Amino acid sequence: MLKQNILLIDLCKEKLHYFEFVKPIEDILNALGIKFFVKKYNQIQGGDLNKASKVIICGTSLKDNTFSNLANLKYFNWLRVFNRPVLGICGGMQIIGLILSANEKKLTQKTQIGFYYENFGKNFLGLTGKQEVYHLHNYFFNFPKKDFNSYCSSSGVNQAVKYRTRKIYGVLFHPEVRQKGLISNFCNL
Repeated sequence: MLKQNILLIDLCKEKLHYFEFVKPIEDILNALGIKFFVKKYNQIQGGDLNKASKVIICGTSLKDNTFSNLANLKYFNWLRVFNRPVLGICGGMQIIGLILSANEKKLTQKTQIGFYYENFGKNFLGLTGKQEVYHLHNYFFNFPKKDFNSYCSSSGVNQAVKYRTRKIYGVLFHPEVRQKGLISNFCNL
């Protein structure tokens, strides 16, 4: 069994955005006493993935979508074969859809900013029923039901999904702001 060592993937183009989207997750993992390391998405190598027990793909700012252009998606092809748990947050969730979906390959624009109540019909990493979450996104991915289970959707937008055959999870909201327990529960898989 691989010792707990979580790879945090930084999607942020701007250096200062790290403090809003990656550092809060580092703080959660530090408080839990969980070992981790951080890499920029375009600097990940095979050795990084080999030593990672789990991966968290952190979110990024509203205007930063460079990770999702066709030239940069190649940096995430490892998702096709990686056999350990992955959690994609916001942009990370979008990447999961773009890489692992057999059909749909585009993002749809819908801006949501602020605190929203979402209803989790089934347990999703410890979240059930009506929960307050923090949205900060301009785009979403339309996850096909044949590939993904949806645990929460509002207005036709999937807020929490799990890949059907592997432990790959995605949330469109930011659990590092509200619902920090979701990150803890993911770490304890």
